[in-house]
Amino acid sequence: MIRRRPDDGRHRNASAGSATLELVALTPALLALVMLTIAAGRLTHSEALVDGAARDAARAASLERSVESARDAAEDAVAASLGDHSVTCRSMRVDVTGDYSTPVGTPASVRVVVGCRVALSDVALPGLPGAKTLRAEYTSVIDTYRGR
Repeated sequence: MIRRRPDDGRHRNASAGSATLELVALTPALLALVMLTIAAGRLTHSEALVDGAARDAARAASLERSVESARDAAEDAVAASLGDHSVTCRSMRVDVTGDYSTPVGTPASVRVVVGCRVALSDVALPGLPGAKTLRAEYTSVIDTYRGR
């Protein structure tokens, strides 16, 4: 015959508070992990937008007939592309190099490099200190039989 001890309630409730304490201790760490994941995702998205702006700028520059007009077109394209997606650059640099002096019928290309320094509070999480320079480059072909 098995004898049971009378249940006085001490053994059953001894661990009831530890689960709550563990949850309270883990919540800030889990919240920080979620916030870090959101920040990384938003920063990656902003990098993709700068890459798209470089592509747009190279295409716009490839339609021009001189390096000077290509630079102006590229800067306008970058500003429009980033402005459409609410990416604000603290400082922006657009470098354009192209083979506009080659004779018609010779293959040529134009290369655009875009640098955009953004505040992390704008592209990652509000209140996050610091800034990051996002950089992208793209090359586009100039029409071989178009006048230069």
